[in-house]
Amino acid sequence: FSRFGLLYSVRVFPNAAVARPGFYAIIKFYSARDAKRAQVACDRKLLFQKSPLRVRLGTRYKVVQHQAFALNSSQCQKLANYYFGFNGWSKRIIKLQELSDLEERENDALESPLEKRSLKFFCALEMVLPSCVCRSPGVGIVDEPLDQLEEGPLLFLMKRKKAQKLAVQKDLSDAFQKLFIVVLAMVSNLSCDEKMAAAHGGC
Repeated sequence: FSRFGLLYSVRVFPNAAVARPGFYAIIKFYSARDAKRAQVACDRKLLFQKSPLRVRLGTRYKVVQHQAFALNSSQCQKLANYYFGFNGWSKRIIKLQELSDLEERENDALESPLEKRSLKFFCALEMVLPSCVCRSPGVGIVDEPLDQLEEGPLLFLMKRKKAQKLAVQKDLSDAFQKLFIVVLAMVSNLSCDEKMAAAHGGC
């Protein structure tokens, strides 16, 4: 099914006990258009099994019943690579700053011994689409708790590096949410501006 478009997820389950032995799958695409193309091309076809494959489109959820979740940074990068190409976009970190007040908390430890320490990082970056002359800013803040057992310098550095990475990932997800990608069919001769419209800035 990946030949019809970028896949969001693929899950395979065994048939219910009352049904015939076999399996069924729930396949999600990022694009409803790609899902429709896959359904038309594969329904009632012999792909790899002896009996024809039955492919049905999922029922759409009503807006009031469906809670939309932001894509994580890995999904954002996968989507950007698919539509813009590996070299068609980049991210530029504008600022990565630690907001932790560990020294002050250590001084106040006698007054509030039960207060948990944490590593807090702020990140500001922008997602850049050079060929489309488009930039999308994002902001991410991460607050990672520190365990009392993580007192060693090596564990502290590992925790600090993890917090920095999470801040950048959260920031990239925030920047990607500000883009609205419109994919048009049969536009191989058009420019990037005509192929994709991003609802941000001058895009």
